[in-house]
Amino acid sequence: MGPLHLAAMDRPSAVALDREGRLLRAFETPDGRWRLPLRARDVDPRFFVLLKAYEDRRFDRHHGVDFPALLRASWQFVRYRHVVSGGSTLTMQAARLLEPRPARDLFAKARQILRAFQLEARFGKEQILDIYLALAPYGGNLEGLRAASLAYFGKEPRRLSTAEAALLVAIPQAPEARRPDRHANAARAARDRVLDRAVAAGALSPDEAARAKAEPPPLGRKPFPVLAPHVTEALARARPTRKVLRLSLDARLQESLEKLARDGAERLGPKLSMAILVIDNRSGAVLAHVGNADYFSKDRAGAIDMTEALRSPGSTLKPFIYAMAFGNGLAHPETLLDDAPTRYGAWKPTNFDDKFHGAVTAREALQLSLNLPAAQVLDAVGPARFVARMRGAGLPLVLPKDSDAGLAIGLGGVGVRLRDLVRAYAGFPRGGLAPELVEDLDDPPAQTAPRRIAEPVAAWQVADILRFAPPPENGAIGRIAFKTGTSYGYRDALAIGFDRAHTIAVWVGRADNGAVSGLVGRKVAAPILFSSFARLGGPNEPLPRPPGVLAASTANLPPPLRHLRREAPKILAATFSNPLKITFPPDGARIDLGLLHGAAGQDRPELALKAQGGAPPLTWMINGAPLKAGAEGQTQRHEANWTPDGAGFARVSVIDANGAGDSVLVRLE
Repeated sequence: MGPLHLAAMDRPSAVALDREGRLLRAFETPDGRWRLPLRARDVDPRFFVLLKAYEDRRFDRHHGVDFPALLRASWQFVRYRHVVSGGSTLTMQAARLLEPRPARDLFAKARQILRAFQLEARFGKEQILDIYLALAPYGGNLEGLRAASLAYFGKEPRRLSTAEAALLVAIPQAPEARRPDRHANAARAARDRVLDRAVAAGALSPDEAARAKAEPPPLGRKPFPVLAPHVTEALARARPTRKVLRLSLDARLQESLEKLARDGAERLGPKLSMAILVIDNRSGAVLAHVGNADYFSKDRAGAIDMTEALRSPGSTLKPFIYAMAFGNGLAHPETLLDDAPTRYGAWKPTNFDDKFHGAVTAREALQLSLNLPAAQVLDAVGPARFVARMRGAGLPLVLPKDSDAGLAIGLGGVGVRLRDLVRAYAGFPRGGLAPELVEDLDDPPAQTAPRRIAEPVAAWQVADILRFAPPPENGAIGRIAFKTGTSYGYRDALAIGFDRAHTIAVWVGRADNGAVSGLVGRKVAAPILFSSFARLGGPNEPLPRPPGVLAASTANLPPPLRHLRREAPKILAATFSNPLKITFPPDGARIDLGLLHGAAGQDRPELALKAQGGAPPLTWMINGAPLKAGAEGQTQRHEANWTPDGAGFARVSVIDANGAGDSVLVRLE
């Protein structure tokens, strides 16, 4: 006899598992079989009680061959001229499954016996059961207990009823003749014989067997789970040699949100679809990835993963515009903006409701998603600078072909992927640092320096504003921070929200980019967003306030922050002969203050800040918060001193009395 051939164990179906090892999806083998990996420890114990009572009572004691049973079976065959009871042990059956041969003569039986001895010498009893569980035939293209349990009962084999376990014990003896989906009566009779033999062996009580016999067998096969089909299929194509794909998803949450998306799209109408992404803010793990409302629907173009599609973000970029203005010291949540008719060259933006609100604070403008104030703030920030900042932070905004960055980008005039958008939003609850998204647990993204989407104070200020945005009918104010968006022509409806622990993005629209009357983010996407958070559970904790936040009414703000001077960045340099500029530290500088070598408390050194030009008094700001004066009025002069509280990146800004400003980003070490 040669060595054991275990190649059959190396050809299982590829499976995609969630973060807890639960099955998301299985893939057929190249020869069209369902052969799912399974270990004995993951099977309901009553299955083994019935299996041993029916097939091999002395399995735990013999060394591969049960000679008394083999002699009994041989004597019965000689006497009755047909098989009355089998003499093969489970070990011998495992050997036959590893080396299937059509012949069933004495030579084949002898070979099984020798192979059984080899198996027992090499493996433990549990490993031998693993082989049987993986390869036992169950009719059609089903191989192994796990595939059969999922196909016939729609459940994993760790929780089987007595009747279910008995049927799964019976089928492998005659898999085609006892298939319950084709031969229900034969399957029931075989199952009942297993139960009777278990009672005779004392492994089952007569009452329990009677209850099990009253349970009808399944009459058909159930479909295998196909959760997160877009991401699992993409990962299987990218990793064709991997048989186990471990994903960061939560199977229960994924299933719940897929149903939410499917039901929601059906209510909205034909051809409409939906995508949902859920992010764990701390780790960047993707907990749910719903790429489309119905993967199998042609009308909804279900095979397209809309989380990867380039779509208009509508108004969902506005929080980043305000965050950049807050971080650069151009504005504060209580800065007054003008919501009045304004023309920018040939472009004259309007609000969604075609109304004007006059003077509003930045807080009110963002909560109400007013277009005119957002255009003013973007004009002050600079569209080209904004696009460059977002791209550098990992939010690649795609401009229309042959066009430059203009103010329309703040209202959705760019292309962006939902995946990139939700990652950027996850930066707000992380102090402005966007996480790297993780879906493949066995191949996570390379560790890189975190990319900053906003300054820490500005990130909190935006989150605090969005937490009190008017919620939809199924939501409560203050529960989550969120923003909605509607693209031009009612083609995309979005809602993105976050609390301390999670960020969720929802997109609703047609995959073919068709317009849909009434497709408004607040009406169709926001309710799905709040329902998604409800399925997550948890307390929806608000973000902790970082140090340095300036809490003041409009009247109590430093004078340059009380109003946004829209014309300042473009005109002041030309109208003042000596424009305001920070001369130290220079932009992009790395400054060694000994902060990486233990400098702390009163030993921390100060950093000198210097500016020239502009109209005094000046206001110095660090990461969006006014610098606290170390001496009377020092922050109102062209020179100031700042004591950093630690190493890292810092945004230093200065504003003069006319609203002109300058800003630099430095790294302290």
